[in-house]
Amino acid sequence: MNIPSFMVRGFELRLGRMPTLTECGSQEAEASVVAEANSLHVRKNRSLLAVPEKKALVWLATRLPPWVTSDQLTVLGFAAMFLAGLAYWLARWNRLALYAVVIALAVNWFGDSLDGTLARVRNQQRPRYGFYVDHVLDIVGTSFLVGGLAVSGYMSSLLALVMLVAYLLAAAEEFLATHVRQVFHLSFFGFGPTELRIILAIGTLRVLCSPWAHLGALGTFRLFDVGGIIAIVGLAVKLLASGARNSRALYLAEKL
Repeated sequence: MNIPSFMVRGFELRLGRMPTLTECGSQEAEASVVAEANSLHVRKNRSLLAVPEKKALVWLATRLPPWVTSDQLTVLGFAAMFLAGLAYWLARWNRLALYAVVIALAVNWFGDSLDGTLARVRNQQRPRYGFYVDHVLDIVGTSFLVGGLAVSGYMSSLLALVMLVAYLLAAAEEFLATHVRQVFHLSFFGFGPTELRIILAIGTLRVLCSPWAHLGALGTFRLFDVGGIIAIVGLAVKLLASGARNSRALYLAEKL
């Protein structure tokens, strides 16, 4: 089996390839980084769980039966996100549906995280097709998820809408940056899709006990409203920080 290259903690791990002294001394080598290169761009993941997650995904990918394909995993991940949104909506009438949300998030991680890894392990990459289809389905799936939250009764519909807009703006900036700089960042400030799924799952289980968050002198608010405000602020910071960083880099690269 032809095992593709991976960069773990800033080092590219490929058969016959050793990290250079420059790489060993680079800033990336000092951080926990998982990066994967294809013909279009490099995917970088600096999230808290990036390294152990990549090892787990490769382990799973090498043990999947041959009849399982990347496309099937992509569809599975999208369907799970749709079901998570549906379960949030159903939780408006039966709180037990929140258990289905947690299961759907786990299935979404399995399908959405493993599809690309399986393609790389089997050396069956389709960079343009994979990038386009995966992220179109991510956008649609996230819209379903947030839409389910908006009608669940556990989160303000207006906050859910603002959170979705913030997500779409941050995603659009990342896609544009990927096009002009050939680097796709999967995480920001240590948080990537996997960490966000875990936080959402924990919050969902917490809502089963009580949908309220007590913030001392500030008062009592819906837990998902508090989480939504934090997410909006985080996405806004990501948009501004990445926009400034990329604009500066492009300006220096193309001085008049």
